[in-house]
Amino acid sequence: MFGLSELAVILLVVVVVLGIKKLPELTRSAGKATRIFKSEARALKEDDSRRP
Repeated sequence: MFGLSELAVILLVVVVVLGIKKLPELTRSAGKATRIFKSEARALKEDDSRRP
């Protein structure tokens, strides 16, 4: 979908638009969202495997 160079450009644009001060907050929120998504996906897989 995206190559490494495209992701680097997108990250650079995000840093410029949001500023360096907001970047730690943004990455923290993204990490929390990723953990929640993974746990919910895992729960759905477990629920599906329990059904006959």
